[in-house]
Amino acid sequence: MERANAGDRHRIIARIDADLIHLVPGYIENRRKDVLAILGALGRGDMECVWIIGHSMKGSGGGYGFHTVSEVGAALEQAAEVSDGDAVTAALARLQDYLARVEVVCEPE
Repeated sequence: MERANAGDRHRIIARIDADLIHLVPGYIENRRKDVLAILGALGRGDMECVWIIGHSMKGSGGGYGFHTVSEVGAALEQAAEVSDGDAVTAALARLQDYLARVEVVCEPE
């Protein structure tokens, strides 16, 4: 579950199941790598690559407790389908902002 902290508009709290917490650093790092890959693909006009990355994010985010990642993935997928570079850029900005602000909290078992 994710929510913005009412006392701090800059943080987004993601509550992650204890059995997944050890996977989180790698997952977040891979999303940062996705940002770079999408930027490269966008520069080449490779919307198929953007679609593939978006599809993967859409499918994986919620399973880890990062529902925003799934939402961004869906937006990337849709934008790539119609070759909308501006929409890809907007979704990418949302992902970058999210990755910069998300704070993971371990949910007790």
